[in-house]
Amino acid sequence: MSSAAIGIICKAPQPGRAKTRLATAIGAVAASELSACFLRDVAAAIEAVPETLGRCGYGVYAPAGAEDIMRQLLPAGFGLLLQAGDDLGHVLIGAARKLLAEHDCVLLVNGDSPTLPPRLLVQGIEALREPGDRMVLGPASDGGYYLIGLKRAHPRLFTDIAWGTDTVARSTCERAAEIGLATTLLPEWYDVDDIETLGWLKEELAGRSTRFRAGGPAPASRAFLNIAPQIKL
Repeated sequence: MSSAAIGIICKAPQPGRAKTRLATAIGAVAASELSACFLRDVAAAIEAVPETLGRCGYGVYAPAGAEDIMRQLLPAGFGLLLQAGDDLGHVLIGAARKLLAEHDCVLLVNGDSPTLPPRLLVQGIEALREPGDRMVLGPASDGGYYLIGLKRAHPRLFTDIAWGTDTVARSTCERAAEIGLATTLLPEWYDVDDIETLGWLKEELAGRSTRFRAGGPAPASRAFLNIAPQIKL
């Protein structure tokens, strides 16, 4: 049976190292604990993908030495893959190459979208299973992307990209066009990186979002936000 690797690109949730922008508003400890909840919820979204699609979950993590932390956070069936380098482009192409050596396609997702709907992962896998080489891209609300899916590793998609800017998704689509790679775009979703997007998450979980609907349940994030006094729903 074909197998699709779904790798979460993430940092181990350690105070002072995880969610640093969010930490300026809610504190380093709370930010790291919330980051751990995000990872649990994204992993749960991966596990909600039907096994009949042959999905295999991975944590693509940093830093080295954080294996025990990651194993406590992720489901027992997930594999661990240490990130290759510090530059995001190197991390992504390195993960794609490693995982495509063992799987017929790969989805790389960020660890900051706790309500990521499993249906988007299903759509990504189904698109990659179509004939011909292609890229699947899930654009994020900040101009980046929450998901990139590939059948072959294409370094050009990850070079000369201004990471962390609002041009990332657009530039990635331009790189795909340059090399003649067909592109399937998924619906927009969002990352929680700062106090504004944390507000979006709180609105969505409270059923008040007019922009993001039918997201995943995010039980870990929901529970934490309900008991954290400084960020309570």
